[in-house]
Amino acid sequence: MTDGWDWRASGGTPGSASPPAGPPPTGPTTAYGGHGGPTSPWWSDALADPWRDPYAPAAVILPGGPAAGAAPEPVVDPDAPGRPKLRQLLLVPLVVALLAGTLGGALGYAFAVRGGVGGGVTLGAGPAEGPALAQRRPDSLAGVAGRVLPSVVTIRVAGPAGTSEGSGFIVSTDGYVVTNDHVVADGTGRVSVTFNDGNSSPATVVGQDPESDIAVIKVNRKGLRPIEFGDSESLAVGDPVLAIGSPLSLANTVTAGIISAVDRTMQAGEPGGPVRYYAAIQTDAAVNHGNSGGPLVDAAGRVIGVNSTIKSLVAEGQEAGNIGLAFAIPINQAKRITQDIIGTGKARRTVIGAQVAGTGTATRAGAGVRLAAVEPAGPAAGAGLQAGDVVLKLNGRPMNEPTDLIALVRKFAPGAVVTVEYRRGTTRQNASVTLAADAK
Repeated sequence: MTDGWDWRASGGTPGSASPPAGPPPTGPTTAYGGHGGPTSPWWSDALADPWRDPYAPAAVILPGGPAAGAAPEPVVDPDAPGRPKLRQLLLVPLVVALLAGTLGGALGYAFAVRGGVGGGVTLGAGPAEGPALAQRRPDSLAGVAGRVLPSVVTIRVAGPAGTSEGSGFIVSTDGYVVTNDHVVADGTGRVSVTFNDGNSSPATVVGQDPESDIAVIKVNRKGLRPIEFGDSESLAVGDPVLAIGSPLSLANTVTAGIISAVDRTMQAGEPGGPVRYYAAIQTDAAVNHGNSGGPLVDAAGRVIGVNSTIKSLVAEGQEAGNIGLAFAIPINQAKRITQDIIGTGKARRTVIGAQVAGTGTATRAGAGVRLAAVEPAGPAAGAGLQAGDVVLKLNGRPMNEPTDLIALVRKFAPGAVVTVEYRRGTTRQNASVTLAADAK
C-alpha cells in the first residue's frame, strides 16, 4: 500500500518523487497519455495528485503557437454603435406620429367633455342588449304589422262634394278588395286604390250591401298579397288587436288596443239612408275618419273585423275623433257577404221570420224582446213561436232591446240553427230555429 509518494523506478527500486528523466514523447499520444512512440515516463500533475499511479504513462501536451505570418481574425464588438438602417430611420417618425395623434385625440376628448362641446354632459346610457320586444320577432306587434300592411290599401272616391277617402284590404290575389259600403256609397266618379308601396290603380265597384255596410271593389293588378282570415266567433274580451288604415288621410297607420266587447249592438246610418244593424266587435284601438273599411287584426295578423264606425261626444254634423270606442263588423259576417257579392252581385240578408215591437214594449227593462208578429211560413213560426212571445236569449246571448235581436240574427248565415229561449205567459220554453235568407 502506498500514499502515492513512493515512486519506483523500473525494476522496483524505490526512488525519489522526482519526475523520471528521459526525452519527451515523439509519437501520437493515446488515452491517459498513451502514444505510438516510446513511452514517456512523465505524468501530469503528479505532485498535486497523491492518488495517481506513478507507473501509469502520461504526457503533457502544450498548445502550439500561431503560424508564422498569419494575421489574427478581427473581432467585432456587438455592443459597438453602428450605422442606422433605412427601416430604423422610417420607424422613428412613424412612432412619433402615432404618439402625437393619440395625445391630440385625448386632449380633444377632454376638451369636449369637460369644457367644450356638450357642456360636460354625457348623453345616453352605455351599450346594452335590447329587450326582447325590440328584436321585432314575427309574433311581436311590429312583426304582425309588417306582415299585414302590404294587404291594406287606401281608397279614394270622387263624389259631388269632392274626393273622400277610406281604407280597405285585399282578399284575393286577383284584386278583390273589401271595404265599407259608406266609403263608396256617394261615389259618382272615379275610384282609385293606393297600395302600401305607394303605387295606385283604378278600381271598379263590384257590389254593395248597405244594410251590412260591406262593399267589394276590384283592381286590375296581379300578384297581390291577400290578408289572412281569422274567426270572429273565437274572440274573447281582452284579446290584443291592431287597427290598420288611413285615418285623416294618414296612410298605413297602425294603432293597437284590445277587444272591449263582442256582439255589441250597433245601429248606424246616414240621414235618408238605410239603417244598419250588426253585432259589432268593440275595441279601444284608436280609429278615426278614414279608418273605415280597414282591417281589425288579431295578434297573429288575421283579420277578425272590418272597422266601421266610432262613438263620439261631439254634436251631430261635427267632426268626431277617437275616444276609445270603435266598432268593427265581425269578419265571419263580412266574409259571407263578400262571397255573395262576388258570386251574385248582391248579398243575402238573414232573417228569423218575425217582427219585433218597439223599444220599451217588454214587460220590464232587460226582460227580453217581444215579438209583435210572426210570419206564417217563416223560421220562427216553424219552430212554434207566436206573436206575443218574449225572446229572452238567442244562443245564450241575452236580449234587452229589439235591435239586439235584429243585429244578432244578421250575424249568422242563412241556414244556421240557433237556440231561442222565450217566455209565453209565465212559462219559459226553448226552441231551435233554422234561420233563412230574405226573399229580396
